[in-house]
Amino acid sequence: MTDPTQSEVLAIFTRTQALLQGHFVLRSGLHSGHYFQCAQVCQNLPAVTRLAELLVAKLKLVKFATVLAPAMGGLVIGQEVARQTGSRYLFAEKENNVLVLRRGFKFTPGEPVLIVEDVVTRGGRVIECLQLVRQAGGVPVGVAMLVDRSAGTTRFDVPAISLLELSFPTYSADQVPEALAKIPVEKPGS
Repeated sequence: MTDPTQSEVLAIFTRTQALLQGHFVLRSGLHSGHYFQCAQVCQNLPAVTRLAELLVAKLKLVKFATVLAPAMGGLVIGQEVARQTGSRYLFAEKENNVLVLRRGFKFTPGEPVLIVEDVVTRGGRVIECLQLVRQAGGVPVGVAMLVDRSAGTTRFDVPAISLLELSFPTYSADQVPEALAKIPVEKPGS
């Protein structure tokens, strides 16, 4: 890893014990020997501030008025990105396991919206947010994430920017390697 930003971000995740090793079931249902528990970073507000500074620096060409973050993972980093850019901040939350806008949140027609997420593996919640913005009259202009677990292979129909791109192997439940299967399974939550 030669990118100094990625090295700094990885050091922050390691220092805050947000990068875990073991046997985990991800939100996608896939199994992995690694897990990013961004909630660990979020306990350390100077680390959150620094991560947002690094992310905002990569967003110079993305013009947005509002940040939308999916609950729970994107809440803290989304709010900090909005604070640092002077943008409006909204969050989507689950209702019957689907992301929705509640609490009177609305977009004006054509409002440019940046989706901010903590960790993306397959991008399911980001895709839900993109659809939500469009259905509510806004215009998604980009996706910003702390960690892209797909190392850039997950694609969206708007520009996507990440601080850290890593690809740890993931396995379907019936394809878990024997060595990983011997480790007790954890589902730490996202």
